[in-house]
Amino acid sequence: MHVPDGFINAPVSAVAGVVAAGAVAVSLRGARREFGGTSRAGGYGGERTAPLAGLVAAFIFAVQMLNFPVAAGTSGHLLGGALAAILVGPWTGVLCIAVVLLMQGILFADGGLTALGVNITVMGVVTVVVSYALFRGLVLVLPRTRRSVTVASFVAALVSVPASAAAFTLIYAIGGTTDVPLGKVLTAMVGVHVLIGIGEAVITMLTVGAVVAVRPDLVYGARGLTAPLKLRVDGELVDADSPAAVPVAAGSPKKVWIGGVVTALVLAGFVSFYASASPDGLEKVAADKGFDAKVEEHAAAGSPLADYGVKDVDNARLSGGLAGTIGVGVTLAVGTGAFWVVRRRRTAVPETV
Repeated sequence: MHVPDGFINAPVSAVAGVVAAGAVAVSLRGARREFGGTSRAGGYGGERTAPLAGLVAAFIFAVQMLNFPVAAGTSGHLLGGALAAILVGPWTGVLCIAVVLLMQGILFADGGLTALGVNITVMGVVTVVVSYALFRGLVLVLPRTRRSVTVASFVAALVSVPASAAAFTLIYAIGGTTDVPLGKVLTAMVGVHVLIGIGEAVITMLTVGAVVAVRPDLVYGARGLTAPLKLRVDGELVDADSPAAVPVAAGSPKKVWIGGVVTALVLAGFVSFYASASPDGLEKVAADKGFDAKVEEHAAAGSPLADYGVKDVDNARLSGGLAGTIGVGVTLAVGTGAFWVVRRRRTAVPETV
């Protein structure tokens, strides 16, 4: 749902830029609190959070390259707000999406530069706020188990995508550059993005479920999870006759980090070649309803990585694979570096209560 330049007029794009900048500023302050959440058991928070947040940004960048078909001639891709919020916290989640969108806009000419504020607001702020509020509400009413966390992540991610589509339609109603029936735009946008939301929900649920299964202490949304006490009987672990709750064991996140990086590189460098070439939901609706008439050429169209390919590399598979690998590496480096700065500043300047 990357909004290109020309869809939204300059004044509204500027206002959206101010809103996005404010959201990022507030998120920076909130992320410092999330980064300071180290538990005595070695759980979520502290020095491990910066590299994990950088990894989440890189992983979302990689998965966003994997457009999946949702209807005839239409595809969708992960937005990532729900995934980021659940894994590393809502404030850090907004920053993750902002880093991804910035890298995509500058390096790959994906999402307009004048529309960057619109994209951060719609794809970052709205998805994070809606998904995490719903996720927390569900976790409060469901049994406090790992399965409940994965179920809640599915529902939260599913709802966040049409909510994002509705938010874009509202912005378009205020600052759209073409005169089209807004009711039809809203119906088409929400309809196709409900389908995309199903794919988003599946990806989010599988990813959160995989991490929760091996390291629930690294999942922000799973803080406080407990596991039944196990006893070793004849060399095998079995549930104790009288179940007791014990903190989930914690340790170095190095294996999870390495596994995540490798997965992101494989997805972006190899699997992305098989992604759907059909236009995504926004592109399809814009073409069908005619509000793509004033789309402008991207300011970074001459980038050597524009359109997720490496300039002067003729082999499509190699070009796309190299571009994806570079994108993952740059996003990982920029994201981790930025989050380290946030964490260090939090450590150096403690917040007053």
